[in-house]
Order: sequence, then structure tokens, then C-alpha cells
Amino acid sequence: MSNLKESLQKDIEAEQPALQNKVAADPWRLHYHQQPPTGWLNDPNGVHQKDGLYHLYYQYSPLDATGGLKYWGHKTSRDLVHFKEEDIFLYPDQDFDKDGVYSGSAFEKEGLIHFFYTGNVKHLGDHDYITSGREQNTVHMTSSDGFNIDRREVVIDSMEYPDGFTQHIRDPKILEKNGLFYMVMGGRTSDDRGAILLYESDNLSKWQYKGNLLENREELGYMWECPDFFELNGQEILLMSPQGVEQKGFEFENVYQSGYLMGKTDWNALQFKPAEDFVELDRGFDFYAPQTFLDEQNRRILWGWMGLPDTEPEYYNPTVERGWQHAMTLPRELTIEKGKLKQRPLPEYQKLRNEETKLQYNTHDSEISLTETSLTYELKIEVGQKEKSVTIQLSQDMTLQYDGQIFTLNLGKSGYGRKTRSIELSRLEQIHVFVDTSSVEIFLNDGAYVLTTRMYPTSQTRQIRFSGEADLNISKWDLNKTQ
Repeated sequence: MSNLKESLQKDIEAEQPALQNKVAADPWRLHYHQQPPTGWLNDPNGVHQKDGLYHLYYQYSPLDATGGLKYWGHKTSRDLVHFKEEDIFLYPDQDFDKDGVYSGSAFEKEGLIHFFYTGNVKHLGDHDYITSGREQNTVHMTSSDGFNIDRREVVIDSMEYPDGFTQHIRDPKILEKNGLFYMVMGGRTSDDRGAILLYESDNLSKWQYKGNLLENREELGYMWECPDFFELNGQEILLMSPQGVEQKGFEFENVYQSGYLMGKTDWNALQFKPAEDFVELDRGFDFYAPQTFLDEQNRRILWGWMGLPDTEPEYYNPTVERGWQHAMTLPRELTIEKGKLKQRPLPEYQKLRNEETKLQYNTHDSEISLTETSLTYELKIEVGQKEKSVTIQLSQDMTLQYDGQIFTLNLGKSGYGRKTRSIELSRLEQIHVFVDTSSVEIFLNDGAYVLTTRMYPTSQTRQIRFSGEADLNISKWDLNKTQ
């Protein structure tokens, strides 16, 4: 054990127990979403399944709810519903990552797990930390079991990146194609354009720069974070989180975005050719830095950070004062159907359901209601007259409204600055809602659109109210707590 790791461990052991007591008393702690034991959580990292066990690593600052020095936290699960909090997996304890072990991914080959991540180093002095003062080293790490680190090595030193880029190059993700390994990383060019740097290797240790995978997309901002590149149903999909995209109507309303391009790659020229425009993955207030993996059932599963950087002063999370901040979304299965990407909650979460309550709303009713008998529940609503209006009021002051053309999520005081997000929608067929103590995930039209938000209600007795011009078939399940 390095001296630095030992020092970091001692600090956490000394300070975390008191913070845990403070965090445990918070009624806004989530009941079935993954959250940090204390402090701060952001990007999902290194997600994979090995020998039946799912591993979720995540960016973690155990003692600082506003961020601070980043570690990799670690959770494991047999069913993607019930998780065990493991020991911190990765410490910033080397010269090449001493200011934070930043985001990365996992790639299994012949029973060995290969992790790649960004080691962050910041130098003292008068720097902007964009063009000077920062090292972002690409680190290769191996583990035979996902719990213990066998070795670490810098495979691309910060001084070895190509000319024409700022010092913001990070978040490696690996794929294998035609007997070779490819690494994609997010970057920012010297003239402030986003980039996906592509590297090639035949042994996962020595990497050669092959160019920019995606070019001539100036409309997608100045920095592309957290790239993820994979094939699904014969289509190649590039996920990324661009910064600097301008709002267009109801699209790109958040400070930063997360979304995808679908297309094909010319593997001779090593150029990705999108077949359509960039599409946001989630249209709510709190979603960023998603990462996918292929599980042993051959499902492409996505985790997202249920949060977003740099949202203040527009909106914020009051849990900071209570010693913690942020969570993960529910894991979602990705499919392509009729040329469109869909995201659905995993069927495993149905095991949390209690007895079903059924209700019908007909257009001659002025309004019907259900009591929120739990702080955590699932609503599934099938919509008749799919071009007619629907209004649902729930969770103290949240409103879901469809006027025949636009679906809108509205929040009041419980949003802590979050107010309105909308989607143009010609037909509303289904609304599928997952409510946790301080979060809501809304899946529309069987996963064609998703809106995720944090909210912080304070009232104890609440009603779910339904009204509008469309017939509704409503199912509700209270959901059991997993943590």
C-alpha cells in the first residue's frame, strides 16, 4: 500500500462515521436507486458483469458532498436491483492520478478485466487548466476479480496526445473489431470544438493514435465527454455528453447534454458516419455521462448519472447540506426498433412491486384520484385517444401534462429551481413513471422518450390526480425498499 493511499484511508475512516449518521437521518435518501454512502457521486465507471456478478463503479468523493477529490466507489449485485456497497476500489494514490481518478470503463478479455481511466493531475500556478496546468493520463489497470487491482500502467502519457488539442482529453472506452482493439476518448480541440479521439492496439498496452472518429459537427459544442461506442442490432451507436450545444426549441434545454448518433463506421478510413442528427437520451433535468455494457444475457444496459454539473444558480440539490448528493438512474435496456432507439426499465424491478391497484379514467369524468400510499411507487398508464389531452398531478407539486402536441413536466417548490421541460409529441400512447423519495423517471411511449428529475417534496399526504380528454387505464404499485 502506498503512503498516500494509507493517508487517504485514515482520513476517510476518521471522518466518515459521523457523516454516515447525518446522511442516514435524511428522509430524501432514495429507496431503490443507487446513491453514495456519504458525500458525492457522479459518473458510472467500469460497469460490467463477470461470473454472474454485476459491478457498478462510480465517481465518488466520500467526504465532500460538493465534489472534491475523486475515487472510484464500488457496488455489486446479482440481480441489478439489490446492491452491496463494497470497499472503495480505486484511490488517487499515484503520481499520474494524484488529483483524481477520473472516469473510465471496463473491458473483459479471456477472463481478465481491463480497466481504462483518466488520471488527473493539476499543477500549481497561474493556469486556466484547459490549455495549461493539467495532465490527463490514460491509465490501464487489470483485475482478475473486480475487487483487487493487479497492476496499473500509464499507456498514453499526457505529453503524448496529438497536436491541436487542449489538455481536456479523457474518459476512455474500449471496443474490439476485426481482431484489433479501439479506444475512444472525449476531447476538446485548440479551436474549441468537440472531438472523439480514436486509438488502435493489438495488445491493450501499446496504443497508436488514428485520428478523430467524428468530424465536422461544430453544432455539437466545444467538448465531448464520456464517449461510448458500440453496435446494437446491426447499427453502430456513438454515445457522448457534449458541452456547448445551443438550445433549439424544446431540445437541449440543459446546460450540458447527453445523447447519441446512430450510423455506420468506415473501418478502412476509421470514420464514423452518422445517419441522423444527434438525439438526446433524456429530456429531464438530471441526466449525464451515461455508460453502457453488455451483460451475460446479451442485453445492452445503460446507467446514467442522475445529476448534471454546473446547474447552479438555476437549480440545485438541498441534500448537500445533509452530507450527500446525487444518485444513479435505474439501469435501462437499450433496443433499436423500427430504426429508433428505445430505453426501458429492466423487468427485474417488477420484483419490488406490491399489490396492483387498477383504475380507469373516462373522458366524462371531471377528475379522479389515487392516494400516494407510499413515497416510492410505479405508475403505468395506457392512453386512449392518443392525440387528446392528459393531466397528471403527483408528488406534492409535480404536473405531467399533454395537450395533444406537447408533453410537459412541471415542478413547483419541490424542484428547487427546476421548473419546466417539454417534448414535442404527436401521439401519447403510454406513460410509465417511477417515483422514489426524491426522484422521478418518466418513460413515454414504451421507452421512446425519457425524462429524469430530482425533486424534494415535504408534504406527507398527497394525491395523484388524473384529468383530461383521453381515456386512461391506470396501474399503480407501491415499491419495496432495497436499501
